[in-house]
Amino acid sequence: MTAPTTTVLTARALLLDMDGTLVNSDAVVERVWRRWAREHGLDGDEAMRVVHGRQGHASMALLLPERPIEENLADNARMLAEESADMDGVVEIPGATAFLASLASVPHALVTSADVTLSTRRMAAAGLPLPQVRITAESVGASKPDPEGFLKGAAELGIDPADCVVFEDSGAGIAAGRAAGMRVVGVGPRAGVHRPDVLVEDLTRVRVEQDTDGTVRLHITPTT
Repeated sequence: MTAPTTTVLTARALLLDMDGTLVNSDAVVERVWRRWAREHGLDGDEAMRVVHGRQGHASMALLLPERPIEENLADNARMLAEESADMDGVVEIPGATAFLASLASVPHALVTSADVTLSTRRMAAAGLPLPQVRITAESVGASKPDPEGFLKGAAELGIDPADCVVFEDSGAGIAAGRAAGMRVVGVGPRAGVHRPDVLVEDLTRVRVEQDTDGTVRLHITPTT
């Protein structure tokens, strides 16, 4: 049997999405968003195709384009509170603990569409440490797929965007990483249809090394 081919990407910093990338929160997202879709006479499956990776109000604007932004923002605040109170089923993506531990000396940032409260609680529920640099919903004026979050993450780390690699699971996140001029490692089945530069089943497929000059080498065994 032929051994899986390993892809090596080099970078100076890594920018990490949270939901679907480090943390599996699908159970909560499904509960909250399918309930919201029912309340507004929308198809749940249609809603789920939109919501991953985006801030809630941005998803609502796509699903209910004629709805006033003030109503979307109010619903968004309420749903963030609901999600922050519901950690049932929130677990780490396989390999996330070891992956984050391997980044101890590597410049990296969390770039998530969740707010501070939700991201803090989900990472804790999954047993994962919070990166020192975090770009959350409060940090940006535009939701993914806008590249603002990833560009801010690179700027806070002091690394050129072209020298950053993004880890993402959603179409909106992958598009944001590309728009920021970064290479993207797709994590999990959602990422596959959006053609990231490399696709992995989970984070057990990634090994991180750092050279003495600070170059980060990602040894990745892609999903075939």
